[in-house]
Amino acid sequence: MVKNNRLKIGIIGLGQRGGNMTRTILACDDAEIVAVCDAYEDRVKDVCKIVAEKSGKNPEEYCDYTKLLKDKNVEAVFIASSWDTHVKIAIDSLSAGKITAMEVGGSYDVEECWELVREYERTKTPIMFMENCCYDKFELLTTALVRAGKLGEIVHCKGAYAHDLRDEVAGGFVNRHYRLLNYLKRNCDNYPTHELGPIAKILDINRGNRMVSLVSVASKAAGMEKFLRSDKNPDKSLVGSAFKQGDVVNTVITCANGETILLTLDTTLPRYYSRDFTVQGTNGLCVQDANMVFLDEKNQSHEFYDASKTIEKYLNNAEEYGEYLVPQWRNITEEEKNLGHGGMDYFMFKEFIRCALNGEEMPIDVYDAASWMSITALSEQSVALGGQPQAIPDFTRGAWLKRPRKDVYEFNKKD
Repeated sequence: MVKNNRLKIGIIGLGQRGGNMTRTILACDDAEIVAVCDAYEDRVKDVCKIVAEKSGKNPEEYCDYTKLLKDKNVEAVFIASSWDTHVKIAIDSLSAGKITAMEVGGSYDVEECWELVREYERTKTPIMFMENCCYDKFELLTTALVRAGKLGEIVHCKGAYAHDLRDEVAGGFVNRHYRLLNYLKRNCDNYPTHELGPIAKILDINRGNRMVSLVSVASKAAGMEKFLRSDKNPDKSLVGSAFKQGDVVNTVITCANGETILLTLDTTLPRYYSRDFTVQGTNGLCVQDANMVFLDEKNQSHEFYDASKTIEKYLNNAEEYGEYLVPQWRNITEEEKNLGHGGMDYFMFKEFIRCALNGEEMPIDVYDAASWMSITALSEQSVALGGQPQAIPDFTRGAWLKRPRKDVYEFNKKD
């Protein structure tokens, strides 16, 4: 229970993500960091210094997260540890009665997703899945256009985590980062929620719709092995290592209401960053990579024989739809832009804090977390079986039929 108008937060996991989010949380006037924890003591000391310099207060220091969970001064916990520990720590946090913010990642098996759901249903402790891409500018603009009916009936969506991570993966032992072992030993869509989260919200997954099944296939694994032989490799001891993780993994999901979703993982080949977020309906589409909105009502010529001229006409035209932007993005400050991924981290965490302080329903809940994370384990099974379809569990146990829509922003309210 929150005892005052400032949320007292403990951070578990102070690596790259946890360390960066420390500054985001410190920028929130309605929260304070009262405890920090990491298995590595040097990380604890470094983050404590940041907190003390900004707030003038020294947080409690822990290297054992169970001790942080026993700290009565901690009201909420932000979990940014390694992927394999997210769910275990979140379950323990719920059991301890701490309002929980769990960072994203994929599941290792479907059962751990069920365990998370069961613990939430047992304790009713609030939990939010911290998928920041649900708060990004183009995703929210697209959602607003969908809710306004501009794209018509949605038929197909796609997204990707397309990000050259070869140096980060290869530096796993050097930098104490968890991706390396996953890439050496697993073959799956290991990080699906950045692209899936905003799509799932648009399609009302778990709230009038649900994901029913998936098929996943993976390419060969060649990118990392070549990279390790280059001068860019930070860990020469890895040369000759065999990776199981395919360079490109494609997953096709079918939904109860008839939509399809294409997800792509592409992180071990040379490329530019992209989430390839695309929403296609009967009246038009939105394409993030082109910063483009294409509406049938504004294109009466249907002269598609010259594709280059067609796309040039619409490139970067999303700015013309500024009236559909949510207030946060219309009025974003330079300071907010610098608080993580262009501002979306800050907007996400402010919403978590607001809901925690006011006792409101979390916009990205435990059922979202379980269903989105389950894609990793299910894709792993599908890939291993040569692309065989895998059923996606209904973590709501039928409640999806009647659960009302819950966007991360109320698009029908008056600003």
